[in-house]
Amino acid sequence: MPRPGGPLPIDSVLPALRDALRTAGAAVLQAPPGAGKTTRVPLALLDEPWLGARRIVMLEPRRLAARAAAARMADMLGEQVGTTIGYRIRHDTRVGTGTRIEVVTEGVLTRMLRGDAGLDQAGLVVFDEFHERSIHADLGLALTLQSRAILRPDLRVLVMSATLEGEPVARLLGGAPIITSEGRTFPVETRHVPSRDDVRVEARVASAVRRALDEDQGDVLSFLPGAAEIRRAEHLLQGVDAEVIPLHGNLSRERQDRALRAAVPHRRKVVLATSIAETSLTVDGVRVVVDGGQARVPRYSPRTGMTRLATVRVSRASADQRRGRAGRQGPGVCYRLWSPAEEATLLPRASPEILDADLAPLALDLADAGVTQSADLAWLDSPPAAAFEAAKQLLRRLGALDEVGRITPHGQRLARYALHPRLAHMVVQGRELGGGDLACELAVLLSERDLLRRADGPSDPDLGSRLELLRGSGDRLEVDQEALRRVRTEVRACRRSGGGSRPSSGSPPSAGLVLALAYPDRVAQRRPEAGGRFLLTNGMGARVESGALAQEEFLVAAELDGRPSDGRILLALAVRREELELHFASAITREDVLTWHSEVLAVVARRRRRLGAIVLDEGPIPDPDATAVRTALLDGIRFEGLARLPWTPGALHTRARLAFLHRLDARWPDVSDESLSQNLENWLGPRLGAARRIQDLRHVDLGQALLDLVTPADRRRLDELAPTHVQVPTGSRILVDYTDPDSPVLAVRLQELFGQVTTPTVWGGRMPLTLHLLSPAGRPVQVTRDLAGFWQTAYFEVRKDLRGRYPKHHWPDDPLTAAPTRRAKRRTDSGT
Repeated sequence: MPRPGGPLPIDSVLPALRDALRTAGAAVLQAPPGAGKTTRVPLALLDEPWLGARRIVMLEPRRLAARAAAARMADMLGEQVGTTIGYRIRHDTRVGTGTRIEVVTEGVLTRMLRGDAGLDQAGLVVFDEFHERSIHADLGLALTLQSRAILRPDLRVLVMSATLEGEPVARLLGGAPIITSEGRTFPVETRHVPSRDDVRVEARVASAVRRALDEDQGDVLSFLPGAAEIRRAEHLLQGVDAEVIPLHGNLSRERQDRALRAAVPHRRKVVLATSIAETSLTVDGVRVVVDGGQARVPRYSPRTGMTRLATVRVSRASADQRRGRAGRQGPGVCYRLWSPAEEATLLPRASPEILDADLAPLALDLADAGVTQSADLAWLDSPPAAAFEAAKQLLRRLGALDEVGRITPHGQRLARYALHPRLAHMVVQGRELGGGDLACELAVLLSERDLLRRADGPSDPDLGSRLELLRGSGDRLEVDQEALRRVRTEVRACRRSGGGSRPSSGSPPSAGLVLALAYPDRVAQRRPEAGGRFLLTNGMGARVESGALAQEEFLVAAELDGRPSDGRILLALAVRREELELHFASAITREDVLTWHSEVLAVVARRRRRLGAIVLDEGPIPDPDATAVRTALLDGIRFEGLARLPWTPGALHTRARLAFLHRLDARWPDVSDESLSQNLENWLGPRLGAARRIQDLRHVDLGQALLDLVTPADRRRLDELAPTHVQVPTGSRILVDYTDPDSPVLAVRLQELFGQVTTPTVWGGRMPLTLHLLSPAGRPVQVTRDLAGFWQTAYFEVRKDLRGRYPKHHWPDDPLTAAPTRRAKRRTDSGT
């Protein structure tokens, strides 16, 4: 039995909880921080008849919380961890043959379900702090409910949360009862301390901590977004009369436990923590909370395929969780480093991770459990369909899934590793190439926190420098020793998991080649221009801002800043062209590319070898496919515009005649720029021959090409309706100008029309031409569409002017009886 302790609010609802689990087989427990749910509930259920000799498996979202919960429950029983109470976390298991309660972390539960879908040794699965809505917790619950529905109807499920709305979860559990407990918190005074946006969060936190040490009693728990801000705040708090202790997930177990212990007598404690201290944990002695109001969360971009840690404002639920830390052991104070007005804009709660995460690990876990479609499981929030399909596409490219979504033998090997599928693929393939140890090193370096401490981003993008530090050959003052210790531990674990090298007949692979196995879509080729700019095989642009990597011909970018174009490469390795040619030969494509070049107005044919979007090499094609050339030439003409074609005056005249006819009757072909561009293949294509440039079209009769659009019957009517020329009384054949289809023009010397009364016409006599009557010098003196009216009226005014300007010409009194003439001068009486 547990050691006697003070009553907790959870005690009053334990009978109802036992009854719900006994009758309904599932329950939702809502209990605020301080109620005692994490440690009291599992112990209270150990003797339930339905549990029998089976175990309780309790899921905790964080390793620190899992160890702390197990230690607290074991202490309540007066035992050591590993007897009745045990835990399983990555690389650390304390479980014995008599263990009845196993506290596990989220990834461990998923692996347990993959190994034993029925969880035969368990009678109850408890999901603690489910309000955090991690993707692992959602997956674990979905798989547990599937097991319960198919294999283990007797398996009980309990979901516990401090802030989550219980009704949706209860519906997911089949209408499970909701049990609500009061919390046990002491009064907490909230003090808002707004600050300027240009002051960094660690400076604001440090200032508030100093104030709290001066004005308030008890130890201080401060919340910052990440380890870098914690280090800087620790530096800013040097000299305060308190023990300053960091607390985040990448610290050693000993340093984490140090933060949870009570302070040295007569000396206060300041804990600088990430969101790891929001829930489950009780940091002994804390009476003051300083909340910087920020958290660091992963954000995945399907467009770039990158997951980046983003600093975001906390939700209202998280802020209340943090505030509650100050009232766990007595009255407290919470400093919120924002204004009351800003508080009103906080989101009610954080978005579930499954809606924003990279779903490739989830898709692999599901496939390994025999689930090919996410819709086959019951979810509180279903994985977004597009993101899930993109994840499966990646797994297919890695060879982890077959075409219908079933896991392959290679995928099963990948699922053995607690790594992203990309990195697991790199380890497995690297081992085949004789570089398994190197692959493990790279995989862990990319999975864990950067070894080099950084203020505003990595100053050195060369991943090779991290390899040197890991192997002990580097000497860098800014190395993060905690991260280095953790990476070395994880590398050893990776190698034990089968990541060692197999003998290889060839030379061992370079680090760049091994990295390319994980990121074939991020192999990058330096662009010809200077400036460290690269093109990735996925088509994105990226850049290296400085250093030797900026001069390399080929890189593999492991991490970028997430911008969709011209992103900054944060971590990369150089890779040799020869290695890419050899090991990615199956991905290299050969293609003939015909492109239009505006500079020379010609089709340029090149034969290329490509790796994704990057061109490895190219050269001219001596005999390109004629059909492809014609298509490219026509596309080029469309791009340049029809005005670029070598139109002759005759061709332009033909086009104008057809435009005139189409204006009056739509049955005639449309020869506008838009229509001709759309219809190039029909009227121009057959006449291109071997042409590759616009200049070659000088030998093409464009007018005759346009006439090919006219039916044979209409060709016979064309000259009748839109004659090229009109014969005037002198016998001259004058060209008709159809440039304006609404008003065709006949420009003729006035003297050549002497004796003609009717206005010349087109369109079968239905449209009079617009006459531009010209002087002997060819200049217009009158425009008319009524020749008879001109002779009767306006001619005499024009005649006065022309007689003065051209006195040697004949300007008769009666133009209708005068003989027309082409001659510029009047004949003399002698006939000369």
